[in-house]
Amino acid sequence: MGTFCGFDPRNLLICCILLFLSSSTAQLSFAAKTRHFKWAVEYMFWAPDCQEHVVMGINGQFPGPTIRAKAGDTIAIELTNKLHTEGVVIHWHGIRQLGTPWADGTASISQCAINPGETFLYRFKVDKAGTYFYHGHLGMQRSAGLYGSLIVDVAEGEKEPFHYDGEFNLLLSDWWHESVHEQEVGLSSNPFRWIGEPQSLLINGRGQYNCSLAAQFSNGTTEQCKLRGNEQCAPQILHVLPNKTYRIRIASTTALASLNLAVANHKMVVVEADGNYVQPFEVEDMDIYSGESYSVLLTTNQDPSKNYWVSVGVRGRKPQTPQGLTILNYRPTSASKLPLTPPPVTPRWDDYNHSKSFSNKILALMGSPKPPRSFDRRIFLLNTQNRISGFTKWAINNVSLVLPATPYLGSIKFGLKGAFDQNSPPENFPGDYDVMKPALNPNSTHGNGVYLLGLNTTVDIILQNANALAADVSEIHPWHLHGHDFWVLGYGEGKFSEKDEKKLNLKNPPLRNTAVIFPFGWTALRFVADNPGAWAFHCHIEPHLHMGMGVVFAEGVHRVGRIPNEALACGLTGKRFLKPTKN
Repeated sequence: MGTFCGFDPRNLLICCILLFLSSSTAQLSFAAKTRHFKWAVEYMFWAPDCQEHVVMGINGQFPGPTIRAKAGDTIAIELTNKLHTEGVVIHWHGIRQLGTPWADGTASISQCAINPGETFLYRFKVDKAGTYFYHGHLGMQRSAGLYGSLIVDVAEGEKEPFHYDGEFNLLLSDWWHESVHEQEVGLSSNPFRWIGEPQSLLINGRGQYNCSLAAQFSNGTTEQCKLRGNEQCAPQILHVLPNKTYRIRIASTTALASLNLAVANHKMVVVEADGNYVQPFEVEDMDIYSGESYSVLLTTNQDPSKNYWVSVGVRGRKPQTPQGLTILNYRPTSASKLPLTPPPVTPRWDDYNHSKSFSNKILALMGSPKPPRSFDRRIFLLNTQNRISGFTKWAINNVSLVLPATPYLGSIKFGLKGAFDQNSPPENFPGDYDVMKPALNPNSTHGNGVYLLGLNTTVDIILQNANALAADVSEIHPWHLHGHDFWVLGYGEGKFSEKDEKKLNLKNPPLRNTAVIFPFGWTALRFVADNPGAWAFHCHIEPHLHMGMGVVFAEGVHRVGRIPNEALACGLTGKRFLKPTKN
């Protein structure tokens, strides 16, 4: 697990840099493995928050099984769809799919949906150590519970740039009692029916509805949870020994909620973000948006006769969902001994200065790849909520994405002009558009055009936030890019302008695959289009994507090798390239 660097952040940084630089030149003395899995996706009854409902699980598990591999390994998953009436795909969030764009797991972009009864082989290499996860990427199947953790350890013979004695994995999610199909219909209805806030926040698929582990601090307004410990909703306790350092891997697969995580009486040192090392920095709590992942180091230096709350609470939306809770249990203290003090107080939901302060502290570790000094192309993406023919939609530059029947990867590779809109989507929005007092965008339309990028060109994306339909309302949007990491060059207020160029960080910007855009603000990203394929770039809030908040990038598709027939067995590619089955 590495050489001990101490826990003082100043000493830790120096030691981390030295270890990182030395490990990067280490000679590998191992043979990469292929790790095989057989999975079946199905609906099943489960009680994630002590109330039984139907969830989408894998091999009878919720959340799905954790994948653990080493950098350089190949993952091979035979995925069988045991859903009776709907297709399925799984996206391997944060895995770049170098050379295997068809395995990205995005319906209508990289592959066809896997039909009921069919089996599809996902085979891809995990090239970089880090904390990742996987989830459904068709309709709103992530909301239905189709997700799990994917952990990639450093390759044999390499070292992490920090020391730890043990580790935990926290997969964070939100949960509704209303079925995902009802949610989808409500979002697509006229008049619009909002799904509402989640009933529960889950930690590793476990939460408590209509009761609280910390009811003794609620002035009698909440019932104490009566749990024996073997229920599906019973919290997973984090068992620790005193005076040790633990790595906590955190990933958020929430459908809606932005979260804040805290461990009572303990500070955390952030060391990894989205599979990339960052300059270590210390926090008492941290915001985590849907699609993000982190590693933090926590030292168990508190009174070992007590236990301590681990809490997650809602940020960015007025919270109507109680905190999710579990316990940090100091051995040999009994895990049933509840903490004697209230859980940490989640920062006020609209304290965006707190959120921005955290985001601005995330910087690349010395020795990390630096961005190109200039860009070849800059695309502005205006985020707005709109109405189209009376239906409420989200749009980018006034275009709401509707995915085609034929996956882009196949239709572009084989030159099928009728598969999607051949007109290029807009790369900017009108210069006189006032993002602080925006119009209601009556000229919005549906579309499925593609941003065609030159292979190996440097692309800047300026995410520009504006309004929801309600006056003076702008929401947080976490944006996730498939197939790449990008550098986060900076954040700003209002409308991006030439004067903001000087604010961009080209010295040590963090590499991420997900970045937040704050209300009425902008976020600047830079990436190199060096991965042939067709890739989604979208808001990771699932209702927003369902309502059209995304775009598609394509680069070097002509260089993509043979795509498995099973990935293209639908739409125009299915009709043209697959032989009919004989009776």
